[in-house]
Amino acid sequence: MALTCAIIGASGYTGAELAAMITRHPQLQLAGLYVSAGSSDAGKALASLHRTLLGVVDGVLEPLADDAVEQVASRAQIVFLATEHKISHDYAPRLLAAGATVFDLSAAFRFNDAAPYSAHYGFDHQFPELLNEAVYGLAEWNADAIKGARLIAVAGCYPTASLLALKPLEAAGLIAPGFVPAINAVSGVSGAGRKATLTNSFCEVSYNPYGVLAHRHQPEIARHLGRPVVFTPHLGNFPRGIVATIAVQLVAGTTAAQVDAAYAAAYTGKSCVRLYNQRCPGSWPSINAVVKTPFCDLGWKVDEALGHVVVVSAIDNLLKGASSQAIQCVNMRFGLTDFPLVGG
Repeated sequence: MALTCAIIGASGYTGAELAAMITRHPQLQLAGLYVSAGSSDAGKALASLHRTLLGVVDGVLEPLADDAVEQVASRAQIVFLATEHKISHDYAPRLLAAGATVFDLSAAFRFNDAAPYSAHYGFDHQFPELLNEAVYGLAEWNADAIKGARLIAVAGCYPTASLLALKPLEAAGLIAPGFVPAINAVSGVSGAGRKATLTNSFCEVSYNPYGVLAHRHQPEIARHLGRPVVFTPHLGNFPRGIVATIAVQLVAGTTAAQVDAAYAAAYTGKSCVRLYNQRCPGSWPSINAVVKTPFCDLGWKVDEALGHVVVVSAIDNLLKGASSQAIQCVNMRFGLTDFPLVGG
């Protein structure tokens, strides 16, 4: 029997992608699409907002009153929160108490302590016990913990691209002691969400850095890598996708073969990570190769004389950076078929 699923915050880009994948999944059933009670999208068909879903997803966006959150768990065994951080913070405990398994796509439970929330997210976290319980949903690295979890904090988009690139080197002990990796990453404007602003207006978008030395994803990357990083995000004039370029100082004497072996050890048999050095040597990951796919593409080059490696990572921010990674986590949590995780 299929597991029933509901999406709260279903009208956005992430919610639409989730709805498409749940509908196509042979072992999941879409049981509810919700938006806030005051949303202008309430009562509309999801496919009328995201027309790629015409004939794919037939559901209507239902208004969800704050006092009715627990009722979602009576309709769905699995609840996805594609909501603002503070809303996820408020809703997740109530859904868990009502018996749902929660997959949160916000940052509300990605840390095991409360300090980053007051410093970077504008609210004081009230549920330290859930911060300790939540499992970080970086699928390729936390599969065993995900299998027993009831609250999965799906990794952020920039952190996914960065951590998948860096963790094999860190795990193999190949990053020079005390070295602080510098991550330069560019994202398409869909990373800002569906609501129109001057910043993501087509006529205003340019290639430019933002959040320099102040972006909230920096502490998330550092926390789950286990060392400090310098993270500089950029806005690109394209709809979706992320490319991160990272230069890393290696332990003295590290060879290219050792770096190759670290990535092979980390990702052999992991279907959603594609290693360019194995599959298409001499080529580099790109936006076009990952858009509307669930893959993280990784490529690297070692300069043994300088003792450095440059790693390039590419993902679709809406899929591997959000929705398809959430479905990966569902598959792991419930032992489901690893079906093709394609977008809408």
